[in-house]
Amino acid sequence: MEVSVIGTSQATFCSGGELAPCSRELRFCVPKRNGDALYFLDRNSRRRCRNSRLQLTLTAAAQSEPVRSDSFPVQEPATIPDSVNKVKLFVGLPLDVVSDCHSVNHARAITAGLKALKLLGVEGVEVPVWWGLVEKEEMGEYEWSGYLAVAEMVQTAGLKLHVSLCFHGDRQHKVSLPRWVLKIGESNHSIFYTDRSGEAYEDCLSLAVDDLPVLDGRTPLQVYKGFCESFRSTFAQFLGSTITGVTMGLGPDGELQYPSHHQPSNNNIPGVGEFQCYDENMKDQLKQHAASLGNPLWGLAGPHDAPTYNQTPDSSPFFNELSGSWQSPYGDFFLSWYSNQLLSHGDRLLSMASNVFTDTGVTTHGRVPLMHSWFKTRSRALENTAGFYSTDGKDAYEAFAEMFAQTSCGMIIPGMDLSDDEQPDQSMSSPEMLLKQIQAACKKHGVGVSGMNSGLRLNGFDRISKNVVGDENNVVDLFTYQRMGAEFFSPEHFPSFTQFARGLNQPFAGLDSDDLPTEETLPVEAPVPSNAEMQTA
Repeated sequence: MEVSVIGTSQATFCSGGELAPCSRELRFCVPKRNGDALYFLDRNSRRRCRNSRLQLTLTAAAQSEPVRSDSFPVQEPATIPDSVNKVKLFVGLPLDVVSDCHSVNHARAITAGLKALKLLGVEGVEVPVWWGLVEKEEMGEYEWSGYLAVAEMVQTAGLKLHVSLCFHGDRQHKVSLPRWVLKIGESNHSIFYTDRSGEAYEDCLSLAVDDLPVLDGRTPLQVYKGFCESFRSTFAQFLGSTITGVTMGLGPDGELQYPSHHQPSNNNIPGVGEFQCYDENMKDQLKQHAASLGNPLWGLAGPHDAPTYNQTPDSSPFFNELSGSWQSPYGDFFLSWYSNQLLSHGDRLLSMASNVFTDTGVTTHGRVPLMHSWFKTRSRALENTAGFYSTDGKDAYEAFAEMFAQTSCGMIIPGMDLSDDEQPDQSMSSPEMLLKQIQAACKKHGVGVSGMNSGLRLNGFDRISKNVVGDENNVVDLFTYQRMGAEFFSPEHFPSFTQFARGLNQPFAGLDSDDLPTEETLPVEAPVPSNAEMQTA
């Protein structure tokens, strides 16, 4: 059975060791799943070709035929002017691209995917590098072999690599902090963020211990620096050529924020989150700050009337629109201190990363969250619990953009696929307005902006294109699409992504069949990343 793949190659399917002849053209080469059965859809008859051990072999075709848009529905991208050629397109690799035993997961599939991306004109890929995998057992003992293999694969494919250094854990994907760090945390819970009920968040360290020798006599900042220096030394041959960018992990989900909203919402309307200032070190710093201002009673604890995770702003006395204490002198004191602590944390880590990677030819970046729920309220509670003092009349993003500029780091903003129309009315949300506010602050301070999609879904290309191109405030120079996996190469998604990639790389000359991967076998019965694994690292 010969099959046209993305209009540029042919494929032979082997079923039970025998060729299954078929004269029809299949629309796409990636299998669909129905229970345990794998099948491919015939474009004309929609016939299913099933077998529990199908294998796909890509071979270069002598002639190629472009995919016809009338044969498959695709989402048309927005009209894109020539200026968008300046935007570099990256695609995130699966979060588990390197296994717990330091091998490359689904190596053949990754290789085939890299070649497909190269043919589309994609600039490169992004890889999450987990602290909990590399420095797992002992402080200062690094195992880079899996990530070195990924870098070599990317280099061979002729793509660029952006590395995200992840100093956080991810419970959903079963990635934790290093075991030796968790062991320290068993006897010293104050190294973790803690909420008002005393629950510790163990997926990253509290910013309050950045400069405290809580890790067997070393500070977290020293440990992070050692990790970065080891990475620089180990990957020296790739820096500035294959590896062009490094993102410094700054907190939960790699972003510069407090873990204020890590509890799942009990409905479709997100709560405002909780302040994370109740570990012993945060409380000590709050007490010292209050005493230095002559108001020691303000430093006894966080706000007594603060909300719980799933409360709405008006159900909390602190964030009430009309009478909330966020408007009082105490509210200003606390929110200013809370945000400045996060700002200083970002400055420490980004300054360190910028210094480590000076003169390597790579750009350094940090990521901020897009906390867009309750944006249209005066108190903007969700942003405040996350550490961005942005109540009515306050603009935290000015200070954060200035800090990024001073550390010579670019800012990564997620959520560029989100639109206001898709948000529940009750959430008072505006991802579009918040994105414009952050971009305007970055433009004012000369900070380069890289974009990302939310990772919650595939597609959203219309909104991405508008945010990448947009008005004069848009300063996006790089966009990373999250994330490669089973859905990414599905027939429901990949044709739309192809249209999007073409728009970002005009003029697009088409795929040359002579450049196709040859004799690469992709065992489709092997496990593939799940939908959940496509989320942002």
